[in-house]
Amino acid sequence: MTDVPPTMRAMRLHRPGAPLRLETIPTPAPQAGQVLIRVAACGVCRTDLHVADGDLPPATKSPIIPGHEIVGYVAATGKGVVDITPGDRVGVPWLGRSCGSCAFCRKGQENLCDQPGFTGYTLNGGYAEYTVADARFCFPLPPGGSPADDVADAPLMCAGLIGFRAYNMVRDATAIGLYGFGAAAHILCQIAAFEGKRVHGLARPGDSGAAAFARQLGAVWAGGSDETPPEALDAAILFAPVGELVPIALGHVRKGGTVVCAGIHMSDIPRFPYALLWGERVVRSVANLTRADGEAFFPLAARAGVRTASTVFPLADANRALAELRAGRVRGAAVLVP
Repeated sequence: MTDVPPTMRAMRLHRPGAPLRLETIPTPAPQAGQVLIRVAACGVCRTDLHVADGDLPPATKSPIIPGHEIVGYVAATGKGVVDITPGDRVGVPWLGRSCGSCAFCRKGQENLCDQPGFTGYTLNGGYAEYTVADARFCFPLPPGGSPADDVADAPLMCAGLIGFRAYNMVRDATAIGLYGFGAAAHILCQIAAFEGKRVHGLARPGDSGAAAFARQLGAVWAGGSDETPPEALDAAILFAPVGELVPIALGHVRKGGTVVCAGIHMSDIPRFPYALLWGERVVRSVANLTRADGEAFFPLAARAGVRTASTVFPLADANRALAELRAGRVRGAAVLVP
């Protein structure tokens, strides 16, 4: 661990609902199969907000360092790591570990692993100056990234990957509605438009800025989620964690269409008439991601010329970044820089 300081700063969550605390703690050492990463940027994801606010079951590790959209540089490697070397630029996503042996892992569905590890939730994450990660779950990134490149790439590690996984479930659709125009939607809109899809952006009612942002990124139409798109949709992807949007989206999807719920948490879905579901419409969820998703997504994002819009916050301002995200005041993504 040459040139690695013995201590580091980290924002830690001691209990759901409480503010994160900026603390100085020992810098972790990589164990067998792990790498130590100097964090260059870490995106602030809505899942971090769900962890901090207690919408998800309390983290089994406490205190926990949140953050799972990590871009950084390898500072040291643990025993047995051969494909990653110090100095490599890597990304760390939400899925930080899978068991590799359960029925889901054996079928290539590691996103559904029975004994997973999640970065920033059950494993310490990237709201820190350094973090350790399982080398097998780090994505190699192009070398020589500038600080601006690091900030731009951080939201791809979850907002991009989860959006892409949801998109793959409706890849044959032509007219697609994106509900909740935040970090994930602003990335996916660019990819879907690049592939010739007719994207309809549906933001919070009255948020004309988000609607204009969607149109800038290639949406053929954008408005509030309380409005009706100008054509029937083949599919809808819900990034907003609002259960009331499910029957609304079903009402906008043509027969045989699909509504994908892309968040890890959502408020209760209200009762709705069976007629909204009838006609072989489908409602389904997206759970986590796989390493194969990354192998397919990153080259596509490069070909599509994806550009992320990010608001940068210092590490110590993580609570402010979460508050801005909670209030819906972040256009695109929020990113912490140690």
